[in-house]
Amino acid sequence: MSRKDVFGQLPTIEAHAAGVAPGSQRRPVTRPLMESHEAQATDTARRSPVGALGQSLGEMSERSKRADEIERMLSAGERVVELDVDDLEPSFIPDRMQVDDEAFAGFVESIRVEGQHVPILARPHPHKPEKYEIAFGHRRWRAAKVLQRKVKTLIRPLTDKELVIAQGQENNARQDLSFVEKALFAQRLDKQFSRDVITSAMGIYSSDLSYMLSVASKVPEDLVEKIGPAHSVGRRSWVAFSNLLLTNENLAKARSFASESAFGAMPSKERFDAIVQKLSEAPLLKPDAIPVSHAGRQVGKIIETKQKLTLTVDKANSPEFASFVLTELPRLFELHQKQDR
Repeated sequence: MSRKDVFGQLPTIEAHAAGVAPGSQRRPVTRPLMESHEAQATDTARRSPVGALGQSLGEMSERSKRADEIERMLSAGERVVELDVDDLEPSFIPDRMQVDDEAFAGFVESIRVEGQHVPILARPHPHKPEKYEIAFGHRRWRAAKVLQRKVKTLIRPLTDKELVIAQGQENNARQDLSFVEKALFAQRLDKQFSRDVITSAMGIYSSDLSYMLSVASKVPEDLVEKIGPAHSVGRRSWVAFSNLLLTNENLAKARSFASESAFGAMPSKERFDAIVQKLSEAPLLKPDAIPVSHAGRQVGKIIETKQKLTLTVDKANSPEFASFVLTELPRLFELHQKQDR
């Protein structure tokens, strides 16, 4: 399908931001495109009835919000078209691991039976004139590839920044990415975008981003890939695991254990638990102090162990920074407590 046939007269980015095309009024929302099967309830069977009900209500709310957004874009004059799967390519920033597990098989079957109700979002590919780049909807695209079907696609001109913000916000709304998948996504974004863009795209606080980047920097991506997404493993468990990898000895031990055939045969959560147990049996070596510098000037040192994190500030070289840290610590701790509630 040629791009000329797809676009017609698309409104400008400014018109998209305004929510309606110039001179038009938004029509009543009937939500003909809301997809009942898009938000997958991970491990629903293992949750309590109350938890499952809360999950279900939350998913309905998020699906309703996404349907509203689609209706808004359609009212602004944007068009949904059907594209061949080969006309589409994934985002230049991967956001999830491709795991062909039972959950994905169930998702494919749902698409096969019910069809694709919610279109994916894509932009004209910036480097390939006959291709389109996906902002979000990668699982729907993968399911269409399995089923050998065309993909309902909403085409929208997007800059790199707009694409990753749309991609991140959709992922945040679905809440089906695991912590470590978000950490890897944040690390990839950090190579090209400012922290403000990343926190906006992912809908997180700066402190959350710091945790994610810390874990992603300590746990090599090849090891994460072998463990898998581990959906029920949260931030604290990944932070604790990352601290176990501070020594070369433990890192080598983890990689060796993860390469065993028995390890790969386990579900992802069990792989995580097993490798943590394996490393917890070994004594931890005291890590070296990590210098903290800015603009070529060392402002402090950090020592992180399994039990504690110690920040040392040289008051002789940076008296103002030392005072700032002392003043801000209570506020940061209060912010941390609010986020954990």
